Amino acid sequence: MHTIVESMSTVTESANTALQLTFSADPALWTIVGRSLSVSATACLLACGAGLVLGAWLGVARFAGRGAVLAVLNTLLAVPSVVVGLVVYLLLSRSGPLGSWGWLFSFKAMVLAQALLVLPVATALTRQVVEDADRAHGEQLRSLGAGPLLRSLLLAWDERYALLTVLLASFGRAISEVGAVMIVGGNI
Repeated sequence: MHTIVESMSTVTESANTALQLTFSADPALWTIVGRSLSVSATACLLACGAGLVLGAWLGVARFAGRGAVLAVLNTLLAVPSVVVGLVVYLLLSRSGPLGSWGWLFSFKAMVLAQALLVLPVATALTRQVVEDADRAHGEQLRSLGAGPLLRSLLLAWDERYALLTVLLASFGRAISEVGAVMIVGGNI
């Protein structure tokens, strides 16, 4: 019983300290918050730029092996952030294939790790939105002579508000995951 009381006291003290740091505008705290937002926003912009294009294309394209590509894409949605961090660490370490870049324990490494986490989310959700829109409006666009590229662009524009939700979900994935960033970014 005594350890429970001690634990509650520690939790209360920690919460009190956190509130004091937040409301006193502690410069170190706001530097950390700013860096976290910067890394997540940059990673989200990079991953969503590629993910929206790739997802829109996958939403309208039909090709051999599409089912396998979608299975891999959907599997990547469940990859833990620590696994992504380890893969990026191995790639960027001195003995890794990208070790000569010197990115390990840098802002660039953290952005790369988070972008790899966000890319499957942005791609899979965009694919679903565009594919659903293609089912509803694709025949009309095909009858007007629109090819896959034009169809995907028109459908993406038509579903821009749903794609805004994709961007928000992608940013949520980036900002909430710290495992990959801690591995490749260290304590910077």
